Amino acid sequence: MQNKNDKALEYLKQLYQNPTCELKFDSAFQLLVAVILSAQCTDARVNKVTPALFERFGTAEKMAEAKQEDVEKLIYSCGFYHNKAKNLIACAKDIVEKFGGKVPSSLEE
Repeated sequence: MQNKNDKALEYLKQLYQNPTCELKFDSAFQLLVAVILSAQCTDARVNKVTPALFERFGTAEKMAEAKQEDVEKLIYSCGFYHNKAKNLIACAKDIVEKFGGKVPSSLEE
């Protein structure tokens, strides 16, 4: 018997047969950062901001050590830059402390 989630997933698979992500990234951590930045912001704007951000803070370890002001300067044009910078750094610190710098791959983690 199929539950509601399975039915919804099947419908979405049929509707979007070849989904793609517009965000540009090279790692799970960079995708996570880009998704956080995309709140109330276009993917196009995020893709303009992330090259410089990832050049400086492209890993959880580097982002965890970043100064909030430095991250804010790089993400300013995405909007809500104070909170986003604070949350990016906090997220990176959690990933480093709890998962050895690697973004968890399961919901349980």
